[in-house]
Amino acid sequence: MTTALRTAELAEWIGRLAMLDADVDDAERIRQVELLEALKGAAAAAQARVTVDLETSLTANLAASGVPAKRRRDGIAAQIALARRESPVHGARHLGLARVLTTELPHTLAALTEGRISEWRATLVVKASITLDEAGRRELDQRLAGRLDTMSDRQADAAARALAYELDPRAYVDRASHAASERRVTMRPAPDTMAYLTALLPAKEAVAVFKALHDAAATARAVGDERSSDQVKADTLVQRVTGQASAAAVPLEIGVVITDTSLIGAPDHGSDHTAAHLEGYGPIPAADVHRWLNEPANRGAAVWVRRLFTDPVTDVVTAIDPKRRRFPCAIRDLVVARDQWCRTPWCGAPIRHTDHAKRWAGGGETTPDNAQGLCERCNHAKEAVGWATASYADPLGQTVVVTRTPTGAIHRSVAPPALPGWVGRPRELPDPGEWTEERAS
Repeated sequence: MTTALRTAELAEWIGRLAMLDADVDDAERIRQVELLEALKGAAAAAQARVTVDLETSLTANLAASGVPAKRRRDGIAAQIALARRESPVHGARHLGLARVLTTELPHTLAALTEGRISEWRATLVVKASITLDEAGRRELDQRLAGRLDTMSDRQADAAARALAYELDPRAYVDRASHAASERRVTMRPAPDTMAYLTALLPAKEAVAVFKALHDAAATARAVGDERSSDQVKADTLVQRVTGQASAAAVPLEIGVVITDTSLIGAPDHGSDHTAAHLEGYGPIPAADVHRWLNEPANRGAAVWVRRLFTDPVTDVVTAIDPKRRRFPCAIRDLVVARDQWCRTPWCGAPIRHTDHAKRWAGGGETTPDNAQGLCERCNHAKEAVGWATASYADPLGQTVVVTRTPTGAIHRSVAPPALPGWVGRPRELPDPGEWTEERAS
């Protein structure tokens, strides 16, 4: 008789994977790769079931405590994200996936449990079924049964979307109409000090924008412009969005952390090659800072430099030059420069709110030492029932923010080094499990 796998046994079993038998032939290694891939799918299915059980238990406990129904799920996705060591957005996505898989897609869940499909392929099926009601999802699941493990991801996605349209064409069309309300523009870093600027637009508008850029490039090339077509499109986009005469003339207000020797010394031959940190982007070569400061000024672009000061022991931003053009709130500027991204572990979203670690209503001071930069989602999550945050100073004098979730899990965060290449911070800091909210405050 097979017995249930206990948590301690699971932890031991994970450790044993590092001792996988290596004294085998290549045919056996291929088999190991196959089984490990199946194991990932089976683990994803198990995690989905545990996630739904956790949500059910947490909401039942809150209901018994008299919490209104509309607030019983507050913060659950954030707890899942912390446990999975990922952002709250991905935690919410996983929770939604788990709900649908375990309650409405039994055949897809079975294929995942047996390791015949990957978590991503199961996710594609769930995403395609989003327009359907429960009966429609079960019908789609039934008609895909036994087929998913023979399909590629692209084929599975196409088949699931085609079935969703067939089962409820009106809902599919309505969903497409609603999608227009989700239009947005985002930015993320790219290699070599570049960035991806992405616009999610209705198809007809996206085509119109691209055609305008394409026509501008064709016209420029026709009169002898030596830039490539792609370069002209990129430059034209910057010109038209910013309203400047050229892409190089865009005014700069740089929030950058850089060592004094890198800033003052020669960009290519100086002795200090420590990477700088550009707010909202990440590490950049110091030579690029020199180029941005010098080249635009020769082309009529205004440049502002904001000075940031760091602690010499911890390399954390501790002060900011108040002389800047926008956002006169000096504390918020300091927190954004210091924390760089949302302070919640593994989140990484842009900072939207400056939050009191120890609540202001509970006596928390409005000071940098009691402030943390959070995204909107994380700031709302910590206000849910059962969450608690506080702060304490570690042996180095830097502020550590402690978060305790309703299940008792404790997570700690410190401000990151101001410069990405800095290695002076001691590696050993107090175990977050040693701290409670009361001790931290």
